Amino acid sequence: MMAALRAYPTLLRVGLMDMVAYRAEFLIWALTTNMPLVMLAVWHTVTADAPVGRWGQPQFVAYYLLTMVVRLITSNWVMWEITMEIRQGTLGMRLLRPIHPVLHYSAEQLAAVPMRLVFVTPVLVVLVFVAGGQLSVDPAIILMGLLAVVGAWLLQFFLMVVLGMCTFYVESAFGLFEVWMAVHAILGGYLVPLELYPPWLRAVTDVLPFRAMLAFPVEVFMGLHDRAAVLSQLGLQWGYVVLFAVLGHLMWKAGLRRFAAFGG
Repeated sequence: MMAALRAYPTLLRVGLMDMVAYRAEFLIWALTTNMPLVMLAVWHTVTADAPVGRWGQPQFVAYYLLTMVVRLITSNWVMWEITMEIRQGTLGMRLLRPIHPVLHYSAEQLAAVPMRLVFVTPVLVVLVFVAGGQLSVDPAIILMGLLAVVGAWLLQFFLMVVLGMCTFYVESAFGLFEVWMAVHAILGGYLVPLELYPPWLRAVTDVLPFRAMLAFPVEVFMGLHDRAAVLSQLGLQWGYVVLFAVLGHLMWKAGLRRFAAFGG
């Protein structure tokens, strides 16, 4: 572990250089993350005459801009790397290194965060000027919001690791990812604020991990919950982080017994 910690800064630098080298692909990916802007245009039109509950145009502007920010910061593509390396057999090269492959993957994903901030900063500037009045000014809430973003990143990462590990058992995890994306878009608050759902569906989203990955940090920064409620949801979110981390570890150990390098 100490050797891994000493090597981690180097892994981050290598990952950042990769991001710079493939900046054109990264730019294309960032520009395709525009669904919140589409939904903002839809709800801005719907609420032109009257708000929907307590949600008016300023609230929707803040929500979808924050959704775009959280989405850009917390999403990752580690599932694709794991899937392709298992299928092509190149995972064997990582296994020869003295550092656990998941640490390599995490460094590669963390190294992308500075590049993501390049796209996030203009959105935050627009958010402050256009809908700054909808954001919480409570320092404790803001701090918990930052913790929620960290938890969302970790939860997304470990979930993608788990999906990638499924390639040990199925031909490809891409189909599973498509199913996950569809469910996440609906139950994670990516398309519609969860508060607008019927009470029975909101009760379901409150206990599933999808909300913790996206809608929860957004709601915290908007001040939609008091401190006690935020702390409770933080506990649930970080509980899911631990759960998927443990699940990924178990799937990794079991999957390596099935792994056989092939291709090239």
